Amino acid sequence: MSEPLVELDGVEKHFGDFVAVRDANLTIGQGEFIAIMGPSGCGKTTTLRMLAGLDAPTNGEIRIAGKRMNDLPAHERDTPMVWQSLALFPYLNARENVEFGLKMRGVEAGERRKRALNWLDRMEIGEFAERNVETLSGGQRQRVALARALVTEPQLLLLDEPLSALDAHLVIRMQSVLTRLQRELGITFVYVTHSQSEAFAMADRVVIMSKGEIAQIGTPREIYRAPKTRFVAEFVGRNNILQGRVTEHAKDVSTVDTALGTFTVPGKTEVGSDVAIVVSADMMQIGPGENTLEATVLSEEFVGSMVTIFLEAEDGTELKIQMQERALGDLDLSAGRRHTLSWAQSDGHLLTEGTT
Repeated sequence: MSEPLVELDGVEKHFGDFVAVRDANLTIGQGEFIAIMGPSGCGKTTTLRMLAGLDAPTNGEIRIAGKRMNDLPAHERDTPMVWQSLALFPYLNARENVEFGLKMRGVEAGERRKRALNWLDRMEIGEFAERNVETLSGGQRQRVALARALVTEPQLLLLDEPLSALDAHLVIRMQSVLTRLQRELGITFVYVTHSQSEAFAMADRVVIMSKGEIAQIGTPREIYRAPKTRFVAEFVGRNNILQGRVTEHAKDVSTVDTALGTFTVPGKTEVGSDVAIVVSADMMQIGPGENTLEATVLSEEFVGSMVTIFLEAEDGTELKIQMQERALGDLDLSAGRRHTLSWAQSDGHLLTEGTT
């Protein structure tokens, strides 16, 4: 990791008896793109608000560039925030919205105008500089909000679900804009989102939160392929989870007894331990293999070139297989059809923490 810019050290936020964030410990490097994910009410936006100075932590310490920030108000921090609602001023045009932060800093009018127009050009909307923001499209207003946040050239930019109101094709375009800008400028981004695709496409590391606590921090691949708890495994991706107990292990491979059979998985833990085997939907196949079980087709879901097949095992466990539509071939996937499913031993992940 690069030089630390943001440090959360045992940070908590209480609202009366309710603990919104509990014992959060997180270090973010200079120039890093961090995404914070989790279900509604998990504490991700409260964490962002504490970084912005809009909420003060109840316990713990927040440091930015080594400086304690707990009691520093928002207007004295260099931590601009791009809101889900964008919070643009409807009575100002695009250029005037971008100039606003510079005006509050006492920047001279000519310099403000020059810098604002430069940033609108960088956002590819310079031609709309004198247009009232109410007349702009959602994607154009999004770019105005980003230009307003970046024109002051901060070290740290906070983003609270900034793409959630955009159409799907605009989301993909704006992801490209954001990642390009972040790499070019070297600014640290802390990005809160519900969207796994956004977080995984853009972030260097992803923070998963649950019930006010950080459940896991890692690269998108680590989070997706090696979840640490059952919650993360269920929240991220489309995983198949089989509960069981370790009966033996040898050469870093564990044998696990489950209600659906006995399976082997990489990893070593104490015999008799309750564990779970996690197999991603794209790692499971229809047909024979190293680990096999029987299941009945429930339904299919087509999304573009990908298809997800939902099946049910004999004990009622729902299973999922994800594959390219062209790979289906002559498979009979009609509801009620019974199939043998399998996965390679190396494609399973042994879950030993928070398995229930």
